[in-house]
Amino acid sequence: MATFVVLMGGPGAGKGTQAKRLERELGIPQIATGDLFRENLQNNTELGQTARKYMDAGELVPDEVTIGMVRQRLSGEGRSQGAIFDGFPRTCPQAEALEALLAEWGEKLAVVLYINVRRDVLLQRLAGRWTCPICGRVYHVLFNPPKEAGVCDVDGGKLFQRADDTEETQRRRIDVYFEQTAPVLDYYREQGMLVEIDGEQSIEEVTESLVAAIRDAT
Repeated sequence: MATFVVLMGGPGAGKGTQAKRLERELGIPQIATGDLFRENLQNNTELGQTARKYMDAGELVPDEVTIGMVRQRLSGEGRSQGAIFDGFPRTCPQAEALEALLAEWGEKLAVVLYINVRRDVLLQRLAGRWTCPICGRVYHVLFNPPKEAGVCDVDGGKLFQRADDTEETQRRRIDVYFEQTAPVLDYYREQGMLVEIDGEQSIEEVTESLVAAIRDAT
């Protein structure tokens, strides 16, 4: 029987890592909308061409285009095992559209899993990255620091911080995520579908909690 799961969590919560671990553990394929967009753009599909027009104009890609890509991926045998939706839905209209899409096929979501990590911890995880300009190796001041502060272990390059790794940029990224997805969390919470997982446990413990929640729901 197909199992459909939505996996949510702020930037730095480990959503992508956990989706891949769940895919290996349970055999349910991960569907990341970021990957769908890249595939459609690279293959210049009709949906990709439509998305590119909006992106080139600096506009948001309409929900129906995103839903179209999800529909395309799930068509035919593509949905036989279900799916772990990673990074989707991001808005209430997308959540409603996903519900309607699954209903067309006589399917429904089993559970919505929210990897809950405090904002200050997300910021700590995201804003501590430094990069070597020579070899491209990435360090983290807390989780993977260089042996000598500010210097690459491999080639002695002077580490620098990318513009998108600064605390200010990452703080805004986190704020935007919560502004955008708080209504989606409320939407699923009101339906009794939301299960919160402590995302500040170890990676292995988070996986165990997620697997248990999925098994409880199916």
